[in-house]
Amino acid sequence: MKMKKYDNYKDSGIEWIGEIPEHWKVKKIKHRCYVKGRVGWNGLKSSEFLTEGYAYLVTGTDFKDDTIDWVNCYHIDEDRYNEDPFIQLKKEDLLITKDGTIGKLAVVNNLNKPACLNSGIFVVRSLNKDFSTCFLFWVLKSRSFTEYNDLTSYGSTIQHLYQNIFVEFCFAFPNLNEQHSISDFLNRKTAEIDQIITNKQKLIALYEEQKQAIIYQAVTKGLNPNTKFKDSGLEWLGEIPEHWRIKKLKYLARVQTGTTPKIQNAKIDYFEEGVINWFTPSDFKSDFILHDSNRKINNYSVKEKEVELFPENTVYLISIGATLGKVGISKSQAAANQQINVIIFNKNLINPHFGLFFLVSIKEFIKNEADYTTLPILNQSKSKLMNMAYPDSREQLEIVKYIVAESKKLDQIIEKYDKQIELLKEYRTALISNIVTGKIKISNTLEL
Repeated sequence: MKMKKYDNYKDSGIEWIGEIPEHWKVKKIKHRCYVKGRVGWNGLKSSEFLTEGYAYLVTGTDFKDDTIDWVNCYHIDEDRYNEDPFIQLKKEDLLITKDGTIGKLAVVNNLNKPACLNSGIFVVRSLNKDFSTCFLFWVLKSRSFTEYNDLTSYGSTIQHLYQNIFVEFCFAFPNLNEQHSISDFLNRKTAEIDQIITNKQKLIALYEEQKQAIIYQAVTKGLNPNTKFKDSGLEWLGEIPEHWRIKKLKYLARVQTGTTPKIQNAKIDYFEEGVINWFTPSDFKSDFILHDSNRKINNYSVKEKEVELFPENTVYLISIGATLGKVGISKSQAAANQQINVIIFNKNLINPHFGLFFLVSIKEFIKNEADYTTLPILNQSKSKLMNMAYPDSREQLEIVKYIVAESKKLDQIIEKYDKQIELLKEYRTALISNIVTGKIKISNTLEL
């Protein structure tokens, strides 16, 4: 599709904007908007966060799909609400998070009673009749704002967005009618793109489920449809092939926990010039292979016995937190932190890849075995007591080859959809940026 352009352009004078339509204006946020944030709460206590009350108390966690999730908002009483009239919310106020995950946006709509802000959020409100915060919402979603952050050294790596920097952000805008047309178009068009992305994500989830089912069937029932079965004696496992054996993991593998090098003094850094993989939960991927760690340790940490180096084809099992039960295998020597149970299979009994796939297949059982306090935890003692069903080495190898071949087919399909999703996200970002800077013109009929 050929994109429409405006008839005449001019230099905006702003590096991150470039040329803009001749009739558009360039202003800073402070020239068109009121920006305020909560400054202290005079000792607000956790007991004052109410499930019901006079006014909503909006926090960054209440941002959902670019709006506020009023249902799950905390509340405060009327006296607290009246403490600061500057951050009492109105319809079409634009909210932006300034702490933690900075730059999350939400527009205030469907407000059925008073509301105000907790700390960590700016409220942005238009002060001029020629300007709409609904348009600014899309400007702040664009690359222009990202590039501004980068140029002012306040990019996505910082943990705070400062008001004095934020209000200096320059942007271009047309007349009010055109602002509304652009906002309406982007609301509709991005919703269409997001729906396509959601549909593809659902397809990916189905293929992932199919892969999980293939793995479970192969490592618990075998590949021979004519085999005879017996009761495993384990409710969660059910029947297994008659000739398979069951043993506890401690008889089939060495199981232990990884470690984190301790900091003795400022002169010792076990991560400086690191070349050895040191796996943490963030390194685990969906293909079950641990390729490369985000942080690496040096040889000195091994020499000083701060960490233990585990052999190639060691299986690593996340044993704490939201990703508990996720597993991976490393093709090279590596170490791991204390959030991971390290499983080194006896290769005379268990093919490490068969062991990996068996653990993949019982992920839900592993989660149910965890102890729960503030976080689910599966210690190495419990891991050792897990039961494992297995055939002889020859059949294990056949099963591994089958799973790898079938998974490869599904992974290729998943990869194709992943690439399509990335392209759609790139298109969405580019579309927003090009429209809010006037590089692309939309008509009154909301078409490009």
